[in-house]
Amino acid sequence: MTEKNLYKDILFGIAVGDALGVPVEFLSRETIAKKPVTDMVGFGTYNLPAGTFSDDSSLAFCLAEALTQEFNLQTIADNFIKWLFQNFWTPRGYVFDVGIATSDAIKRLKNGCRPDLAGGMDVSENGNGSLMRILPLLIYIKDQPVEARYKITKQVSSITHGHIRSVIACFYYLEFARNLINGVNKSDTYKKLQKEISEFLYSLEINPKEINLFDRLLKANIHELPEDKIYSSGYVLHTLEASIWCLLTTDSYSEATLKAVNLGADTDTTGAVTGGLAGLLYGWETIPQNWLEQIARKDDIEDLAKRLQKFSTINVSKSF
Repeated sequence: MTEKNLYKDILFGIAVGDALGVPVEFLSRETIAKKPVTDMVGFGTYNLPAGTFSDDSSLAFCLAEALTQEFNLQTIADNFIKWLFQNFWTPRGYVFDVGIATSDAIKRLKNGCRPDLAGGMDVSENGNGSLMRILPLLIYIKDQPVEARYKITKQVSSITHGHIRSVIACFYYLEFARNLINGVNKSDTYKKLQKEISEFLYSLEINPKEINLFDRLLKANIHELPEDKIYSSGYVLHTLEASIWCLLTTDSYSEATLKAVNLGADTDTTGAVTGGLAGLLYGWETIPQNWLEQIARKDDIEDLAKRLQKFSTINVSKSF
């Protein structure tokens, strides 16, 4: 794996997994099992062409766009506002899917709320809306100390989802991704994080009850669980667990993302979150070519990846 592909691995990894899931979003696992997803298809739930990504990718691209310049929470927030109200980074020119917590937070941002205070703090507001778009942040935090990685992740999650549970989920996910780009294989990453993340979270004196909710990842072997014990709702912990399970129980990008989508329910987000990690693990070039070719705004995504790489390279050279 080479860093020059990191940007495409992330952006196309998310977008393709997302687009695979869009046509079957909200369908139950049992319904999808009668006609499993095996390829990139269109229409279905939203009656949109094949390759259409959802809010998951749009918001990830909004975050990535902000990272083509000096890091600033307000820039990220402004991009989210532009997405919801001006169709910025939408696949077909309009917003067709948005979570309630995300929508509420962005409306608060539009009314002048400070970005890191805009996200809902209630336990009921732990949907997967920050997890689904957090992965591009890896580009900015990957070489920083763990304390900084956590702090920045918390700030960026809190733009839409401020509860500690969503923050921990985003932190775990980015730490998993960071190990993958550093060449640690997926099984060793999983075991390594059980020790490292547990110790770090306890050092922050976070409520142990919140940390214990992650026991299936931090203390057990989630890959040994059968499919009927893996959940794929819009709850942030379900999405995180499902994505790690899909990654650990498959051996390619296409296998991982198809497994994620066929879990049913919140298919686009499970596909996007799994796809991001699978893109980093296997490389964007392993994504089936016919899937890539169908992705909405493919050229724009490639341009975004180039701009991310250019800005990242300039910043690295400045630091030496």
